[in-house]
Amino acid sequence: MLKLFMGWVVIALLVGCSSKEERVLLASFQKTDAYHKHLQRTEKAELFDGNTSVAFITATHLYTANNDKNDTRDEVFIIGVQFEDNDNARMTLDKNETLTNDNDYILTLNKNHAIKVIPLSHDDIRLKEFSFVTSWGKYYELTYPHAKVRFSLVFSNARYGDKALIFSKIPKFVYTKKGF
Repeated sequence: MLKLFMGWVVIALLVGCSSKEERVLLASFQKTDAYHKHLQRTEKAELFDGNTSVAFITATHLYTANNDKNDTRDEVFIIGVQFEDNDNARMTLDKNETLTNDNDYILTLNKNHAIKVIPLSHDDIRLKEFSFVTSWGKYYELTYPHAKVRFSLVFSNARYGDKALIFSKIPKFVYTKKGF
């Protein structure tokens, strides 16, 4: 009888303590949940001159899944760019512009230019939940025309070439043939 009573006391103590910890852990998780969801949809790329990085880009796809089969929402990204030569480098985001010299960089989604460009300041509320935010980077919210399930955001320069950032609206492991 004494063992049964002691067993119930230990269980009651453990359950009471874990519920307090559970609330704290759940609150901590919810606070960083948006950060981690954005991090899962973030890709980065660098352009090099030999062994020196001349341009660095991070792009986060702001996509929320839904069950609509005819989803035609535009693709929205938050991008951050950092250049070795910040004073002379220029991000060409307008669809009417082309690469005119070695300091021009362009960003296209499936060969389409952005239909809407919003420069973001460093204290913008939208940047609070994103990784890779630095004081020397330039940040933009870019909107592109609707794309299929899998698409490429291509970062290009006439001298340093181009890098593709591959995005998908479904998990990327669906496209791989390797087993786990």
